[in-house]
Amino acid sequence: MNNTTAGQPAGPEEPAPGPPSGGRQSMAARYLTFTLQGEVYALDIREITEIIEFRSLTVVPMMPAFIRGVLNLRGRVLPVVDLAARFGRDATAVARRTGIIVVDMTGRAEGVDQATGIGIMVDAVNKVIHLNDDDIEPPPAFGAGIRSDFISGMAKHEGGFVIVLDVGKVLSMDEMALLGKSALPGHELADAAG
Repeated sequence: MNNTTAGQPAGPEEPAPGPPSGGRQSMAARYLTFTLQGEVYALDIREITEIIEFRSLTVVPMMPAFIRGVLNLRGRVLPVVDLAARFGRDATAVARRTGIIVVDMTGRAEGVDQATGIGIMVDAVNKVIHLNDDDIEPPPAFGAGIRSDFISGMAKHEGGFVIVLDVGKVLSMDEMALLGKSALPGHELADAAG
């Protein structure tokens, strides 16, 4: 029996299972690159369900500043996270190329496993690139301008670096729920970063 998805050829794009030499899990894959306040970031294309143009959001009261609002995506509520604000920077200014990258997340919120779509608001979506294991260095311990646990690696590409994000850490359901509770009056954040 064939386990390939209809319309998607089985081919060299899927990384081989198991760690490459050096003991790290293989990170060879295709990545979607995008720009956020002058920096280039990347997400593994397998974590992305779609890319949409920025559209008007419904603001939800008493949410953390990085939750810009929600939108109706074919009948489902899609929360939209401003990635710049999530990184502790100024909110993203909406411009002509502002986009929303939709990812599916599975996580635990209030003790229950939940699968949900989350939109990531970025300045501009760039292109899909292929990165091999030897293109990706381990994340730096400091100096990237964002929390080091948000970074899965630093990719060398076209003479510069692309910050490869760990979407599971950036959009941790548990951490975002904790931060959401801290936005309520009378609640203070007790070290959400752990």
